[in-house]
Amino acid sequence: MTIYNLGSINIDHIYRLDHLPRPGETLGALDYRLGLGGKGANQSVAAARAGSKVVHLGAMSDADNWVIEVLEGAGVATSGIARMAQTPTGHAIIMVEDGGENSIVLHGGANRALDPEQLAANLSEIGAGDILLMQNETSLQVMAATQAHATGARVVYSAAPFSIDALRAVLPYISVIALNELEAQELFAALGSDLPVDGLLITRGAEGAEYRDLRSGTTHEQAAFKVKAADTTGAGDCFAGWFAAGLDRGEDIPTALRHASAAAALQVTRQGAGNAMPERAEVMQFLGAQG
Repeated sequence: MTIYNLGSINIDHIYRLDHLPRPGETLGALDYRLGLGGKGANQSVAAARAGSKVVHLGAMSDADNWVIEVLEGAGVATSGIARMAQTPTGHAIIMVEDGGENSIVLHGGANRALDPEQLAANLSEIGAGDILLMQNETSLQVMAATQAHATGARVVYSAAPFSIDALRAVLPYISVIALNELEAQELFAALGSDLPVDGLLITRGAEGAEYRDLRSGTTHEQAAFKVKAADTTGAGDCFAGWFAAGLDRGEDIPTALRHASAAAALQVTRQGAGNAMPERAEVMQFLGAQG
């Protein structure tokens, strides 16, 4: 089937530092790179490289044609991306220290200026068996989730950047919530753990991940694969995109978790976000070497 991803598209400005700056501190960058990012674009590339048919829905400037080329090169369909003449492509300032940790400053740009009629038209073919993937970096989340849910499609929502108000608004239409450990703590503090969704995907970095099936009460756990991290930017997006692809491919939850964990392990050994997402063959080779 198809994964439709209402997702952000950002141009990442990536600065490698000896350490993350403290308040008032000025640091010289050890390295600078420009690349494709945004939680949405990252997840689209991840899911496409995992083997799913992916249609990206979003917006960007009518300049920056290289972004479209990168997405299409990864196998992502881009006909649902609006090109805007007067609105810049979203962008992020990403600071990465030698240990792999990062800090990010985000500007939404075109991601927050989507046209509702165009989005509705781009979602007109979604149906039962398809997946709508979303994150909290675009406008029109409730509209898209409502439309997809009404057709019987599953809606997978990455609750990041975390906002309890944004999550509460889309919650009636969500099948799976994907979030990290800190975001999960905020969610449970605000709404409790008995939520009206099918499941929760909680990533815990080096401690692995878990999927809580809220219908059956079963929890599936997946340990992280041990690797030397070079850059953790986009690791959660890699995991979420691969997990959504696993659902799309009909994999059971333990298999989807294992594949997503392996993909994220490979991704963090590389520099960058969207451009660092591994191909399916690489993940299968990595898993084969694990025994």
